Amino acid sequence: MSVKSTQVVIIGSGPAGLMLAQLLHLSGIDCIILERQTRSYVEGRIRAGVLEHGSVEALREAGVADRLDREGLVHDGFELAFEGNRHRICLKDLTGKSVTVYGQTEVTRDLIEARLAAGGEIVFEAANVTPVDVTSSRPQVRYSHAGRDHEIACDFIAGCDGFHGVSRQTIPEDVRKEFKRVYPFGWLGVLSDVPPVADELIYASGDRGFALCSMRSGSRSRYYIQCSMDEEVEDWSDEAFWDELALRIGPDTAANLVRGPSIEKSIAPLRSYVCEPMRHGNLLLAGDAAHIVPPTGAKGLNLAIADVRLLHRAFESRYRNNSSDALDAYSASALARVWKAERFSWYLSMMMHRFPEHSAFERRMQRAEFDYVSSSEAASRAIAENYVGLPLD
Repeated sequence: MSVKSTQVVIIGSGPAGLMLAQLLHLSGIDCIILERQTRSYVEGRIRAGVLEHGSVEALREAGVADRLDREGLVHDGFELAFEGNRHRICLKDLTGKSVTVYGQTEVTRDLIEARLAAGGEIVFEAANVTPVDVTSSRPQVRYSHAGRDHEIACDFIAGCDGFHGVSRQTIPEDVRKEFKRVYPFGWLGVLSDVPPVADELIYASGDRGFALCSMRSGSRSRYYIQCSMDEEVEDWSDEAFWDELALRIGPDTAANLVRGPSIEKSIAPLRSYVCEPMRHGNLLLAGDAAHIVPPTGAKGLNLAIADVRLLHRAFESRYRNNSSDALDAYSASALARVWKAERFSWYLSMMMHRFPEHSAFERRMQRAEFDYVSSSEAASRAIAENYVGLPLD
């Protein structure tokens, strides 16, 4: 078995792990990333695409925003549509801030390139990754790669390996508290190389269910429709998807809809999940390893970036000032922000989706909420503040 040591082992090379590694590198803190999948798999995953104001600033500070600044689409607002009525949330007027549309796939590629250009280590195809002695002062991570067994001794382990990763499962069940809600539907998503139907995102709700019109660029669109989790991707031809999307967004918007072949089509479940605490001994969780939000509020990637910004500050304080105060406060600080994001994603999901168990009363309550938001600047501002991102501190 080969044995080496570092200051921080990062499990997972999604945006959380890669961003943390980049920030640690800039602070002179040594780290190694272990990733179960291949580089091509990691760089090819289709994920979210709306970056909060603070996430954009963080990527700039990390020195990985050159392509983002060239290619990202700055949005000053977005639209809510309910049974044919539309209301624009003007982010710029209500908060002074904007969001940027730039795919998570592109963020991941930029971070991998920066990591490798700096000579940082990423071990792709690391199998059987196992954190060991995480409550000790010198934990280890064991794994196998290219037919050999390896062990890394470290000061801390950052679990950034997603919802299905090993990190969270390392926390004993009698220590780990889990809070979850599974929604009774999913999102059928289609990626297509066609111009977006509108310049800004549209969240639409009607009798046939929810739909989202989004984009990745001026020539690549990302669309979603609410569907049953009993359905299969194979049940939906491209033609059937476009027909249903057109019905849900209404004739005025659909008049601008450009159809084309799908280059990716998938069904994603919607769920809310939080693990408490986000620290156990010297194992610290970040991103989807600790929490999942419905995609309705565009918070998943942004929460991951917020987590690692807090974690980086804590590690920097530990190594630069020999203070563990920020590390000790990390879980509580991160969770305070996580729960606010969970609330916002839950709120938008509840207002904009058709729930099979809802009566006519609940549907009228959804309508009343939309009407209130449409008529109240204060209610619109509350949505805008959450959408552009709450302060890190």
